[in-house]
Amino acid sequence: MDAVRLSQEQIAQFNDQGFLSIPRLTDAEDVAFLRTSYDRIFAEQAGREVGDQFDLAGTDEEGSKASLPQILHPAHYAPEMNRSKLLANATSVAHQLLGEEATCEIAHAIFKPAGHGAETPWHQDAAYWSPELRYRSVSIWVPLQEATEENGCMQFVPRSHRLDILQHRSINNDPRIHGLEIAPEAMERVAGVVSCPLPAGGATFHGPYMLHHTPPNRSTIPRRALILNAGLPPEQRSKALHFPWAEQRTTARDRRARDAAVRGLEVSGPPTGELGNS
Repeated sequence: MDAVRLSQEQIAQFNDQGFLSIPRLTDAEDVAFLRTSYDRIFAEQAGREVGDQFDLAGTDEEGSKASLPQILHPAHYAPEMNRSKLLANATSVAHQLLGEEATCEIAHAIFKPAGHGAETPWHQDAAYWSPELRYRSVSIWVPLQEATEENGCMQFVPRSHRLDILQHRSINNDPRIHGLEIAPEAMERVAGVVSCPLPAGGATFHGPYMLHHTPPNRSTIPRRALILNAGLPPEQRSKALHFPWAEQRTTARDRRARDAAVRGLEVSGPPTGELGNS
């Protein structure tokens, strides 16, 4: 397919509203290619031993039924993904939004099982990252089947990208759960919500401070999503923020990653946008 070019109106919308939705970032052939690799690595629970595969919305005990399984660095386990049209086109769009110096990677994959896939609560991606840095990045969310409100499409609060980090906590205020949600007192910020249903291979784009959410999967088909992250080097804050939710976290995923490092296993480390997407 031809390279994806944004219009000046689309770039202006992204800068003003904080998000952008486009119906086509890659084609059906590429989606089928990516789905084959995606389904294989989830069937294998690729990366679980080193902490790259885990349940984002649950306590992630061994043998438990995951409600929102995720794999970090999916292209580490399926290198063929790096040859996709998706990555090439996402990189092109990232250059249009951030500049030619921006780099882009396939950062993680999130799977909402049919009928019971959990919601991803309202959050800001940068709440997962370093409190000492200010980020200049874009998350690119791509469904590998049609994404609807019934199965968990992206939702945004327009112009919330102008906020700094709100108070967050672990989902259900349980430090054993890796996923985050904004604290109840911050929910007043969630207003004027816009849903972004998409065909397979479409995409949404948002920055690290944007409030976003995906509903649970109430449909009869799994919801597959790949998330790419593009960015410029972050800037040092003049004064670091305080993230108590990160200090209190005690997850099975973190323990597996630490144990793997002690045993000398290859641990891939966090991607540009570590865990924040939906």
